Amino acid sequence: MFPKRLITPLFALMAAAALASCVPGYVVPIEDPEALIAAAKDYDVEILRDTWGVPHIYGKRDADAAFGLAYAHCEDDFTTIQEALLTGRGALAAHGSPLGLPLDYMVRLLRIWKTVDAKYETDLSPETRAVCEGYAAGVNYYAALHPEEVTADVFPASGKDIVAGAAFKAPNFFGLGPRFLELLYPIRKKDISKRLLASIYDPFKTHGHEMGSNTLAVGPGRSEDGATRLAINAHQPWYGQLSWYEAHVHSEEGWDCAGALFPGAPVILHGHNQYLGWAHTVNSPDLIDTYVLTINPENPDQYRFDGRWYNLEVQEVEIPVLLPGRFRKTVKMRCLWSPHHGPVVRWRHGTYALRYAGMGEVRQMEQWFRMNKARNLDEFQDALRMQAVCSFNVGYADKEGNVYYLYNAKIPVRAEGYDWEQYLPGDTSETVWNEYLPFDALPHVLNPPSGIIQNCNSTPYQTTIGEGNPRAEDFSQTCGIEENMTNRALRALELLGADGSITREEFLEYKFDMKYSKDSVAADLVKQVRAMPKPEDDPLLAKAIRLIGQWNLSTHPNNRSAALAVTTLMPVFLGGKTGEDVEISAERIKKVAYRLKETHGRIDVPWRQVNRLRRGALDVGLGGGPDILHAVYGAGPILGRYHGVAGDSYVMVVEWDRDGNLRADSVHQFGAATTRPSSPHYADQVPLFVNRELKPAWFEEAEVRAHLEWAYRPG
Repeated sequence: MFPKRLITPLFALMAAAALASCVPGYVVPIEDPEALIAAAKDYDVEILRDTWGVPHIYGKRDADAAFGLAYAHCEDDFTTIQEALLTGRGALAAHGSPLGLPLDYMVRLLRIWKTVDAKYETDLSPETRAVCEGYAAGVNYYAALHPEEVTADVFPASGKDIVAGAAFKAPNFFGLGPRFLELLYPIRKKDISKRLLASIYDPFKTHGHEMGSNTLAVGPGRSEDGATRLAINAHQPWYGQLSWYEAHVHSEEGWDCAGALFPGAPVILHGHNQYLGWAHTVNSPDLIDTYVLTINPENPDQYRFDGRWYNLEVQEVEIPVLLPGRFRKTVKMRCLWSPHHGPVVRWRHGTYALRYAGMGEVRQMEQWFRMNKARNLDEFQDALRMQAVCSFNVGYADKEGNVYYLYNAKIPVRAEGYDWEQYLPGDTSETVWNEYLPFDALPHVLNPPSGIIQNCNSTPYQTTIGEGNPRAEDFSQTCGIEENMTNRALRALELLGADGSITREEFLEYKFDMKYSKDSVAADLVKQVRAMPKPEDDPLLAKAIRLIGQWNLSTHPNNRSAALAVTTLMPVFLGGKTGEDVEISAERIKKVAYRLKETHGRIDVPWRQVNRLRRGALDVGLGGGPDILHAVYGAGPILGRYHGVAGDSYVMVVEWDRDGNLRADSVHQFGAATTRPSSPHYADQVPLFVNRELKPAWFEEAEVRAHLEWAYRPG
């Protein structure tokens, strides 16, 4: 589920803020740690660590399992969990991160805590509250036992902290942060839409560079052995609050689920149980609108709406900031709110209101918890019908042989005739929506004749091959549903579609495919380069043009054209350019060739020498690349190398044989101990990852105990 904008302004800010949020060596005392230790006695849980260090949590109640999940995750990544709590509290800047100030302001502007305080008891079930509070108690218990690791003044944490963090991050997955930051540009970025006689939408929306995730599923009629298989493959950052952690939770109240979650999440976000599995990829429906308000010239805190002046709601807020040298400063700011629209931003070029899907929603974890516990497709869809998780594609498979795709989105029902990609006039109720597209009307595919579904941050209109796809003409352009195809989606359909009897080995091979499609932007660029003249007076450039022209579009680790080709095309991949925007210059090719020659002594260097994974003392080469099914996105080039920072991270393949027996295999790019360099599980999965191999993901307790490294009982 990685945001297709790999480094969107907000998530880049979140990452930078998190890195600076906790002052090294600055330990924060916990108030009354004895009380936190005593509270842990209410929980009954056993943690079984398998031979890969993955925690399997066995609790009597759901709340017990959540307590153990939190404790185990803190053992492996307490630093990032503290950062997640700070983000939800709106307290990053107070802990040494001036870059956290915009995030802290957004928490207040969006009224996250006002909403959580008002709805925590009423909108969340007692069962979900118990899970959130059990998770918070597990974090508190770890903090009380390890005060030397506490660098954030967030203890005791509460169930509300867990809900607030989810409520704040959820709209940022569908672009609220960039939309907010866009308003702070020196000049207005978009025109104000007027009533139009016809739509002027671009049918090939990309919404920024498509970098996100993959899900593939094959039904029993398409598998060589009659099995049903699902690939869970969200592309996330390898570090920070949006990086994956693998776990398995089991309770005697019917919760038995394995997969991956983010720091601070009390449930599995994508994975499987005994009956079914699901994956998320990020989609790009239009779920946010920006309104230009008409302000009363005699009162700057009033706006016009349907011919009348209305007061903006004004709140004065104070945001503490910790500066270098441990100096503290309080920044005073105003949070504005329009009762008709939502949060308001006032800037030098205007006053703007934002309205987004799911405003006031706090039930994200409730929905995921219900998905965790669903036992069949009907129960799973009942959880999805909540639409508390307002975006993300869903790929699904189950032991009954169903394969299912849903373009999950809480899409506003908008008035036709406006260009909803522009800013909207904020003085009329005609542009303010209050209803959403019904769940059953969303694009979806269930058991298509082909037996395959896929989504790789691509249009829902090409989910499968042959019959069964949703039709674009059935959906209003005001929905903003994307119609683009990523290379990953093209390759998925090429590979799955050409194979009428897919073996397990082939399914894994397709998931880790390392080629660009013949119909991809990369292929178009290679054709351009082949047509370039090869200058006789510049032998390096001539050789580089020939090398790219010979490229077979593979990013295999040993490919000798990929380093030059991929590095040359990197601005295209990172810029999200398509169609007529695609162009590469001889100067660009020459520049890359010169750098490769300078740093590696040759330009036909194997791709693995440029594409690297670094972890502790390990520095190894690997295949894959941008917008490849085996996706790897690197920072750089630094000294002629890209160092992986995102892409394939947690990969899981779940399958049920023709008799309904479950098997699951997985791999993490690093290992279970995500921030503990002294642990043997800090980097023990790296060799598997770079070789595109999976490890067993044991699910039954007998299997876990047969591969047990350590068993213990916190609390």
